[in-house]
Amino acid sequence: MMKSFLPPSGGYRNLKAYKYAEIIHDLTVIFVDKFIERGSRTRDQMVQAARSGKQNIAEGSMASMTSKETEIKLTNVAKASLEELKIDYEDFIRQHNLPLWGNNHQRTAKLKHYIENNDFINQPTKYIAQMNGEEFANMCITLIYKTTYMLARLLVKQQEQFLATGGIKEQMYRVRIQYRSSSHATVQDN
Repeated sequence: MMKSFLPPSGGYRNLKAYKYAEIIHDLTVIFVDKFIERGSRTRDQMVQAARSGKQNIAEGSMASMTSKETEIKLTNVAKASLEELKIDYEDFIRQHNLPLWGNNHQRTAKLKHYIENNDFINQPTKYIAQMNGEEFANMCITLIYKTTYMLARLLVKQQEQFLATGGIKEQMYRVRIQYRSSSHATVQDN
């Protein structure tokens, strides 16, 4: 039996972008429970945007076996969903007259250090019980920036892979031509 010409798919659980998107989803569920009024459309939309970010990374990865186009589109949908969620967090900050920590804010620098160096990825909820709305929302915004940056880099990589290998139809054609020209092809024309 010949080896499959289909590329492997799946591996999304090993992507840091997926791990961070999963954390963002979990933290968003906790955030809306603590800070957003029950029954609010914003509450549902934030959870859905966070879920969409995570789920589209997974779905795109699984679709990559037969469609680079779908993989690229879904990765971009994940990125767009997280951008939408970031705006909801920024709205929360603005509507509650809280400071939005910019990239150069001293608390953002401390937060980035915490996220990068303190086993955050394995214990993201360790300190959130002590956080107020300002700290929690700014942390989620920082995580979203980090994750969308990773997704932008992943999109570049996916595009490069597409340029190098083509889509499934091109791959199937190449394999079929190789098969026909090899000794495996025993069909004779009559």
